[in-house]
Amino acid sequence: MPQGAADRIERTGDLMAGRRGLVMGVANERSLAWGIARAAAAQGAEIAFTYQDIEAIARRAAPLCESTGSPIVMPADVADPAAMDALFDRIGSLWGGLDFAVHSLAFSDRQELAGRYIDTSRDNFRQTLEISAFSFTDLARRAEPLMTANGEAGGALLTLTFDGSNRVFRSYNVMGVAKAALEASVRYLANDLGGAGIRVNALSAGPMRTLAGAGVGDARYLYQWVERNAALRRNPTLEEVGNTGLYLISPLSAGVSGEVHHVDCGYNVIGMGVVD
Repeated sequence: MPQGAADRIERTGDLMAGRRGLVMGVANERSLAWGIARAAAAQGAEIAFTYQDIEAIARRAAPLCESTGSPIVMPADVADPAAMDALFDRIGSLWGGLDFAVHSLAFSDRQELAGRYIDTSRDNFRQTLEISAFSFTDLARRAEPLMTANGEAGGALLTLTFDGSNRVFRSYNVMGVAKAALEASVRYLANDLGGAGIRVNALSAGPMRTLAGAGVGDARYLYQWVERNAALRRNPTLEEVGNTGLYLISPLSAGVSGEVHHVDCGYNVIGMGVVD
C-alpha cells in the first residue's frame, strides 16, 4: 500500500543526517524516484520534492512526499523556466544550500514510441530531448551554486536512465536516443562540476513495473524476457534500486563520478538469450 501523509517513514540510520536534497519526478509508490527518496529519508535526509502537475499524479505523489516530513512538495514543469526559477528560489530561501539532487524525468509521445524510430516527428524529438535529457543539464546548472553556497565544495547529482541508450529495445525508439544524450551529459557534467566537488552519475535500472515503464509498448514482454535472461534470472526490486541510488548520492560513493551504474540483475552483460 502507498504510504500516506500519516504514515511517516521510519528512521533506520544516520548516513544522510544533516543532508538536504531535491528529488524530481515522484509519481506514485512504484516510482524509482520514490524508492531512492524513501531510502534517503530513512537515513536522515531532508528532501524537497517535485511532481508532474497532473491531478491524478498529484493525488498519489503529494501524500507520499509529505510522509517524509518534507517542507517543500510542489509541482514543477521542467520545460517552464519560470517554474524552475520558483522551485530553486524556494529551496535557496529555505535552505540556502543543497547536498544532492535526483532527476527522474522523461517524456515522449506514447504513440511515437510504437512503430519505427525513423518515423519520429521533429516536434516530438525536440520535446523528448528537452524533457528527458536537457532538463538534467538545466537542473545541474541551477543546483551548482546551491551546492557551493556554504563554501564547502561537494554535492551529488543523480539521473535515471535505461539500457535502451546503448542497445535497441523494441518500442523504445526516440526515448533511447534521449537516454543516450542523457548519459553523455552525465560525463560532460561530471567533468564540468568535478572541480567544485560535485559528483554526477546515472543509475540504469532494469525493467520495472512503474508508471513510466507502462508507457513503453511491449512492456510486459520486455519485463518477462529480462526476468528469464538476466544473470540473476529476475528483475530488480524497487528497494534494490532505492538503495543503489542512496549509495550514489551518499558519502559512500565519494570517489565515483561520471558513471552509469546498472541495477538490472546483470542483464546488460548477457549476449545471448536463454535457448529454451
